[in-house]
Amino acid sequence: MQKTLLFLGITLLLAGLLWPWLGRFPLGRLPGDLVFSPRPGVKIFLPLTSMVLLSLLFSLLIRLFRK
Repeated sequence: MQKTLLFLGITLLLAGLLWPWLGRFPLGRLPGDLVFSPRPGVKIFLPLTSMVLLSLLFSLLIRLFRK
């Protein structure tokens, strides 16, 4: 549990420090990410492709670090 919390803390710290550069990646704007505007001023955003891609990436990282 301690290793997991330490890993998550370091990951969040690095993501925060690298945020200006991470914002340039097209996550959230991939084909398959849905945006609905049912009314003016209302926007519904469903990043389906981005969620699947991040899930695969995190699963791969977890497998690599557990072995």
